[in-house]
Amino acid sequence: MRLTPLLLCLALLAPGAAAAGSPSDFDFWLGTWNLTWGTDGKGTNTVTRELGGKVIQERFDGRPSSPLVGLSVSTYDAETDQWKQTWVDNSGSYLDFTGGLNPDGSMELWRGATDKAGEPILQRMLFYNIRADSLDWNWERSDDGGKTWKTLWKIHYERGN
Repeated sequence: MRLTPLLLCLALLAPGAAAAGSPSDFDFWLGTWNLTWGTDGKGTNTVTRELGGKVIQERFDGRPSSPLVGLSVSTYDAETDQWKQTWVDNSGSYLDFTGGLNPDGSMELWRGATDKAGEPILQRMLFYNIRADSLDWNWERSDDGGKTWKTLWKIHYERGN
């Protein structure tokens, strides 16, 4: 992705751009999860600490409801006081995110991108309703620099065994 000046400005103005972080911010996400979405979507997600506890690794499996299988690695960057995540999957996607914990306790990771017409957009993942045994996750898109967001995919997490 090429960052045009407009896209760079949009990314810098994103709501989560100033979110501060700490190495323990993603601890809520660690574990084995059963996922549900829509009327009958089901999958699993396993999230672990790796590489001396410095990296959070996610292994997502949307089967049998979706053919999507992917993984992410996340790390806290103390220099920028933010989290950085890289996502790759079996469709060939590569996505890079930046963000952190919001004052309301939600976790927000976002990225600048372009749509199919070449117009700048923002994409974000939002982790919210975070409890010991459950949380909600949204995949969202903004066409107006982060003023409004459209939820494209909502997943509910419940702790598994």
